[in-house]
Amino acid sequence: MSEEIDLTGDGGVIKTILRHAKADAVAPTTDNPVVDVHYEGILAETGDVFDTTREDNTVFSFEIGTGSVIKSWDVALRTMKVGEIAKIKCKPEYGYGSAGSPPDIPPNATLVFEVELVACRPRKSSNLGSASEERARLEELKKQREIAAATKEEEKKKREEAKAAAAARIQAKLGSKKAQGKGKGKAK
Repeated sequence: MSEEIDLTGDGGVIKTILRHAKADAVAPTTDNPVVDVHYEGILAETGDVFDTTREDNTVFSFEIGTGSVIKSWDVALRTMKVGEIAKIKCKPEYGYGSAGSPPDIPPNATLVFEVELVACRPRKSSNLGSASEERARLEELKKQREIAAATKEEEKKKREEAKAAAAARIQAKLGSKKAQGKGKGKAK
């Protein structure tokens, strides 16, 4: 498992990378501040899931740095690249604080999020000077999605290969035990 990274210096937002992005993956910038994410939010104390985009396979979009999400997300998503999956643990002061977010999130709750950065893009109000700039933006977005899809496909292939290797090892063990069993007790 990857090491924990203290993003705030006070233990308020801790990031653990679960899947690294490709080396050439893009990160949010001032030109591409709008991010699309898949996530699952969990109450650290109970392990209960309080929110997720996984059930309906939707993405959640927001602009980094505008205060439209809890502080921990603004802090953590700035450090991620497209295709990366990270566990983000945040203390209450970087989440919903002493008020909580009733009824799902109690006051002073420590939260854990598993977040996948799916894409980052310019804000809609950006003045894209020309059609060629728009095409370039769409090509970059397509590239980001392809990178994320390729990463997922590689992970799936690795899992399948590991399963096949494990099955072959088990089969080999069973075969060697059968071979050892033949001939026992026949020689006198």
